[in-house]
Amino acid sequence: MKHENSKLRGGRSLAAAMSRRDFLFFVPVAAAWARRLNFPTFDRSLRSPVFSEVASEVGLNFHHLNGATGEYFMPEIMGAGAALFDYDNDGALDIYLVQGTLLDARKGAPQPLFPPPAGWQPGNRLFRNELMRTGHLKFTDVTEQAGLTSAGYGMGVATGDYDNDGFMDLFVTNFGRNILYHNNGDGTFTDVTRQSGLENKAWATSASWVDYDNDGNLDLFVANYLDFTIKGNKRCFAPTGELDYCTPKMYRPVSARLFHNLGNGKFVDITEESGIGAFPGPGLGVVCADFNGDGWMDIYVANDGAPNYLWLNQKNGTFKEAGLASGAAYNGEGTPQGSMGIALGDISNRGVEDLLVTNLTKEGCVLYRHDGKGNFYDATAEFGLWQPTFPYTGFGTQWFDYDNDGFLDVFIANGAVTRQESLRGSKFPFHQINQLFHNEEGKRFRETTRLAGPAFALSEVSRGAAFGDVNNDGNIDILVTNNNGPVRLLLNETGKHNGNHWLQVRLEQSRKNLFGIGARIELQQRGRKLLRRVHTDSSYLGASDVRVHFGLGIDPKIELVVVYWPDGSKESWDKVPADTIITLRKGTGYKG
Repeated sequence: MKHENSKLRGGRSLAAAMSRRDFLFFVPVAAAWARRLNFPTFDRSLRSPVFSEVASEVGLNFHHLNGATGEYFMPEIMGAGAALFDYDNDGALDIYLVQGTLLDARKGAPQPLFPPPAGWQPGNRLFRNELMRTGHLKFTDVTEQAGLTSAGYGMGVATGDYDNDGFMDLFVTNFGRNILYHNNGDGTFTDVTRQSGLENKAWATSASWVDYDNDGNLDLFVANYLDFTIKGNKRCFAPTGELDYCTPKMYRPVSARLFHNLGNGKFVDITEESGIGAFPGPGLGVVCADFNGDGWMDIYVANDGAPNYLWLNQKNGTFKEAGLASGAAYNGEGTPQGSMGIALGDISNRGVEDLLVTNLTKEGCVLYRHDGKGNFYDATAEFGLWQPTFPYTGFGTQWFDYDNDGFLDVFIANGAVTRQESLRGSKFPFHQINQLFHNEEGKRFRETTRLAGPAFALSEVSRGAAFGDVNNDGNIDILVTNNNGPVRLLLNETGKHNGNHWLQVRLEQSRKNLFGIGARIELQQRGRKLLRRVHTDSSYLGASDVRVHFGLGIDPKIELVVVYWPDGSKESWDKVPADTIITLRKGTGYKG
């Protein structure tokens, strides 16, 4: 068992980066906008924010441009995503950000409505975390030297080690040609899309690396959205008569794609023979897990304006669509919703993972309570999440323990997709605030948005959200992308004042599925068991840290850590210290 030093901290708070005059000006202005738009306001009586926004301060200079020209092409309003992953295996999370571009570059086409800011660089960007080199949280743009320059219209990104060489690879989805970047292990990447067989010309959104056939090689599921073309763009209008983005019902949905990993760097498209091709849908979010407890990975897809799909693995290379039968296709009223983001986690510490799906304004998110056997019911109102999410359009989301008390909280990135009447007259009338909810011991959720810091008073058009501990201090941070806006890095400050303990676990296998994606980890403390799953998928268009995080509360004593490996075997470790990042290697624990 390998122990790594996890006490490093980096970066100052947003307030520290401002002068007192600037800060006192910022908060009243944000509060005034919040009152006008009926948003929760930041509580200025707090001595320290829960999260500090530090992106520009730590060198994360990135501004997304959607290329809007006033034609209202649908891809403009949907992106973009991001990844938190350790591409160079130095123990610190790096950042990959997805960029837009002009959709219609024909001669005489309209010019972009939003010019790039000073210093703006085109294309997707890779930022290397310098934490382990300098002891401070700082990011360096290494895009060109890594060979990751691209010119496509970016949507999302998925991370996974598809060739089992011990380095995380990148799969980037686009409106257009998707790209598989192989991590060469020397700080560079190579575009291997064509030779790998992963060509996909449909409008792809979220993707997930998943070993659906238990052979130790990560396969790839790609959610596709709509059959949209620039030439076939339709004209849609807001109730006020202004030109607006269309709903997905104006275009034909397309089926997702499933690619089987042959183990030699090549993939084969098995969409049709697997059964997935028989059910087209406007897919946006995806998460893979063993929903019915049979030892085989299933796939859940959030569809925009259509029933959500639950693909149950039939253990023979095929899948059965069971969304309706399972209770996870519609909300409790039997209505399909405009679903975007997905979170999956054990919110009550009962050994069963529940689903959260984010939806359109005036729909509210849906919390699907799970019985552990693949059956769900709508428990949104029961857990206090329906009313506070009703005014917002949710995208990226995740269950995560932001205060390390042992219960999974939730963050939701919000931003509208059609004109908001309350923002009439705004040049980009889609902005909303993001939200944070605290888990009240697995029984209800309490909104803590106004307590979370000045960054939560910002009204922007947020989309992707990725989660991980960027400064290795034991607190989970949030990377948020904004459509047509700057990236935000929300640094978690709770560890400075609440005294709770934590543990982060990185799994390591020797030959196949080296990072243990799909494994479950159980941490046993006095009187409770915490269950977490190894994954990088879910949320929206993004990829999160593959390391598994446990909040322990005030008690640092860990009795046992049990790993349920993807092949069905089980190992246990005792004498695991709290407040560390550890690597658990298969074959070094107690069997059984």
